[in-house]
Amino acid sequence: MFRAQDFFNLDQEPLAFLFENTDKVWDVLRDLEELIKDLVKPEIHGNIHESAYLEGPVYLGPGSVIGPHAYIKGPVYIGANSEVRHGAYIRPNSIIGDHCIVGHATELKSSILLSHAQAPHFAYVGDSVLGRGVNLGAGTKLANFKLGANEVQLLYQGERISTGLRKFGAILGDGVSIGCNAVTAPGTVVGKNTWIYSSVSLRGYIGPEKIVKYDYSTVQIVDKV
Repeated sequence: MFRAQDFFNLDQEPLAFLFENTDKVWDVLRDLEELIKDLVKPEIHGNIHESAYLEGPVYLGPGSVIGPHAYIKGPVYIGANSEVRHGAYIRPNSIIGDHCIVGHATELKSSILLSHAQAPHFAYVGDSVLGRGVNLGAGTKLANFKLGANEVQLLYQGERISTGLRKFGAILGDGVSIGCNAVTAPGTVVGKNTWIYSSVSLRGYIGPEKIVKYDYSTVQIVDKV
């Protein structure tokens, strides 16, 4: 359980090789700094707006675009036909696959976006993996650092599973969709095709094909005094 293939369709994923030496899916985050050394060759094949700023080694694939005032600090890999929009901030050791979107005012840190993953507006993605076709609603935050600054553990069926990571945001399986302003606590793992509604705050393991939402039946609306 918690293998990469449980969360991602790796048969169709160009970045599948990243998970070859993993036991648990989050092990790729442990190895990310080493993996990216072999992956990033400083080459620019796409288009960069004149106001964007790149620092350190960056690979930009064919057909990809970096928009105005984006800041990318390498090593960073960006595949083909992806878009980094206005004001995005991409920090070191980030890998962005093909046909992805990193949107306006979105910050990406030590994370992987597999093909067609999108973080289009005002998102924070820290030490996380977004599967194929994942979509983050505006204002989504994938928190990666515990208040106590100790190891992040995964809550699963009432038990705590060691991850060996001090910084670990979320694993979102293929097809996961998250509504606006949702927040995941460090060490959140979500199975394929699950929907998480707006403003939800969650942690631990959520299985595939689920809907996660608040019960608003307790909300009261009263007249102004």
